[in-house]
Amino acid sequence: MCKACDYTIHGAQHHFGWDNSLPPALRVAPGSTIEFHCHDSSAGQLGPSSTLQSVIDLDFGKINPVSGPIWVDGAKPGDVLKVTLEGFAPKVFDGKGFGWTANIPGFGLLADQFTDPALCLWSYDPVSMEPAMWGKSARVPLKPFSGTIGNALAEPGLHSVVPPRRVGGNLDIRDLTAGVTLYLPVEVEGALFSVGDTHAAQGDGEVCGTAIESPMNVVLTLDLVKDQPLKTPRFTTPGPVTRHLDAKGYEATTGIGPDLMTAARDAVSGMIDLLTRQQGISAVDAYMLCSVCGDLRISEIVDMPNWVVSFYFPRVVFE
Repeated sequence: MCKACDYTIHGAQHHFGWDNSLPPALRVAPGSTIEFHCHDSSAGQLGPSSTLQSVIDLDFGKINPVSGPIWVDGAKPGDVLKVTLEGFAPKVFDGKGFGWTANIPGFGLLADQFTDPALCLWSYDPVSMEPAMWGKSARVPLKPFSGTIGNALAEPGLHSVVPPRRVGGNLDIRDLTAGVTLYLPVEVEGALFSVGDTHAAQGDGEVCGTAIESPMNVVLTLDLVKDQPLKTPRFTTPGPVTRHLDAKGYEATTGIGPDLMTAARDAVSGMIDLLTRQQGISAVDAYMLCSVCGDLRISEIVDMPNWVVSFYFPRVVFE
């Protein structure tokens, strides 16, 4: 994939959780470009031949592996790690890119409403990255990105990779795609940067807890910014972020009330009801489809005591 890379981190060089005592997989100078062979969030437990039983049997001790860590020479606490995302290349299975989306019991925004496991397997063109088919009725536009990307924490010990953190981690920001520059706070010497949890597509919110989880190679460049303290991650995009979805407009539902989480749940539930009625799909399929291509947005947060959360679903998926 990368002809100009200085280094390659292979799939075996991964870890589970953040721990600043882990030995670095590689030491690099600022400005180095690295290709990472990243696993999907199941660490390969789910593949093209997986079944519903595979979801039931998931080992949650092997969730969200990240490749690394990388020691960046000269990185000190208080510095900022500048990460330039150069490109993504899906791992190929029999000539196709592979992904999966699942409803995992106990996980997701509406976990109390969707208590049974469900699984959708995806196949797509890894070169053209044309929209991927959902059954026979829907096509989801693809936009690869890394769901988990960050540095080690200052606090000693092993920290779960599941929650996002001030140094990055499981951010699941669908706009961290090729061309984006991400800035991450450094809390330990060397930064100890890692990346993984690659996705072929996701909506803002990842409401069922999974996107199109897809193993990929990621190329990025690591550099340092001195004397510009940063409390939490920030990023810069090179242009518009929703052109792959905007062409046919959106259906939108809302949740309104004094609690943002409740309003978010109501907005998603409303969209599930709308999609099942309009498209004749099951509720759990609508829930997973919302997770891979629909967006939760805070539309209004100042007119107390009620706030407005909207859920946008791109009409292009069904057209």
